[in-house]
Amino acid sequence: MRRTSTVALLLFAACALPWAVARADRQMDPELRGVVAAAIEPTRCFDDKYEQAVWFATMEPRLTRYVDNDREREQILHAVHCEAKRVNIPPELVLAVMDVESRFDRYAVSSAGAVGLMQVMPFWPRELGMTNDQLVRIPDNVRMGTTILGYYLRKERGNYQRALQRYNGSLGRPHYSDLVIDRLASRWTVAN
Repeated sequence: MRRTSTVALLLFAACALPWAVARADRQMDPELRGVVAAAIEPTRCFDDKYEQAVWFATMEPRLTRYVDNDREREQILHAVHCEAKRVNIPPELVLAVMDVESRFDRYAVSSAGAVGLMQVMPFWPRELGMTNDQLVRIPDNVRMGTTILGYYLRKERGNYQRALQRYNGSLGRPHYSDLVIDRLASRWTVAN
């Protein structure tokens, strides 16, 4: 418990650093604020128990190599499926983004100050009247991250390369988007 408190304090300190905020211009599209604000409320996601059982049986063994904690794995898979369905994007794409962005570490903080599983920029909680600790909460981080990714996918008319580059703040530089698409194909795509 002491380690978690220390990690949380370090996380909050990192989020509050002025240099992190100054470099947080990624994800600042003016229209995006309204989209993310509307996404704060959770939604129901599985149509039936069978759909849920298949999703967990397929993805849980893959996620086990990254996340040891059973409860945390379940929370991640539930949040990913629900939020991806809500914004109409493939949940496997969300898992690939998490794989590249944070390696499924919900306490990860980037050099630019992005936080959590989906590396959401720390200005979003302030913009939405939330607290910074919500960035390390699995449902909140996944909700914000998938909403942002879904927005960019719609804006780019389904072009994964450009949407992923916008999400990462690397538009015009394909290294990040290529890495996510490779992880999608090699680790997270479900064979039909």
